[in-house]
Amino acid sequence: MKPPQDLLSEAIKARKHAYAPYSGFKVGAALRGSVGGIFSGCNVENASFGLTICAERTTVCTAVAAGIRTFTQMLIVADSDTPCPPCGACRQFLFEFAPNLELWVANLSGETKFYRLCDLLPEAFGPDFIPMPAPKKPS
Repeated sequence: MKPPQDLLSEAIKARKHAYAPYSGFKVGAALRGSVGGIFSGCNVENASFGLTICAERTTVCTAVAAGIRTFTQMLIVADSDTPCPPCGACRQFLFEFAPNLELWVANLSGETKFYRLCDLLPEAFGPDFIPMPAPKKPS
């Protein structure tokens, strides 16, 4: 399955804006909303490494800030020997919004891999596990 070229182009552009002074590992991502529109983001590192934000989460936050909360496709690009799938934290973050997300990962050499998010995160923890309180009756 060939990756969507519009997402690839946007992810490559976003990668150029990555802030990665510590690792030098720049990542870009592009996400398609279920009602259209493409959102992109890059990784933003921090000297306090735990505060670093991956490109995937930056991209989702950009879309959510624009009012889009359901997604169909994402493409992630990094300068790695082989296409690099998202980390565990990003997999969980993406699952919140799009359990069946179509996901391509690519490197700058043009190699790509395709996944469905649900295959990368089997038995995922999601909203169905959180009991919701019953609605309060009017008094």
